[in-house]
Amino acid sequence: MAWKNINPIIENRLFLGNIMAARSTRSLTENRITHILSVCTDPIPAEVPESGICHLRISVEDVDYADLLIHMPTACRFIEQSLRSGGVVLVHCGQGLSRSPAIIAAYLMWTRRVGVAAAVDMVRAARDQIWINPGFYEQLALFEMCQYAPSRSNGIYVNWRITLDNKLAAAGLR
Repeated sequence: MAWKNINPIIENRLFLGNIMAARSTRSLTENRITHILSVCTDPIPAEVPESGICHLRISVEDVDYADLLIHMPTACRFIEQSLRSGGVVLVHCGQGLSRSPAIIAAYLMWTRRVGVAAAVDMVRAARDQIWINPGFYEQLALFEMCQYAPSRSNGIYVNWRITLDNKLAAAGLR
C-alpha cells in the first residue's frame, strides 16, 4: 500500500499528514485547510500571515524523551476552536507517523473520553502507517492520568518530568 501525504481523521474536518502535505498548496486547497498545527521544527509556507491560514507550531523533536505532554492541552484547544469556528485542520509533523498522530490521539481522548489504545486505534484506522514512539505513547497515558490537564503544578506531570530529567542526566543527555 502506498503511503499518503494526508489522511482524513474526521471526514472533511480534521486531517493528519506529513510535511509534504503542509507544504503543498494543492493539498491544502483541495482539502480546504484553514488551520495548521505543525508538530515539528520544519518551516512551512503557511506560517506567513499572508497565507491566510491560521498556524500553531509545537517545536518538539521525534525522540522518546521529548516533552509533548505539556503541549497537549494547547494543541487540543487549538484543534477544537478551529473546528468549532468552521475551520478545517491539518495536524502534521515530518513524516506523519509519530508526533502528529500522538496529538490527534490526545485530541480524540480529550473530546471523546476514550483511552489511549482506543484513540490510537481510531487514528490508525484512518492512517495505518502511524508509529507513535514509546515515549509519546507513555505521555498519552499520562495525559489521561492528569485528567487532560498536565501542568508544571500537576503532581503527575512534575513526578514524570523529575524522573525523565534524572534519566537524561544519568545518560549524559542533559
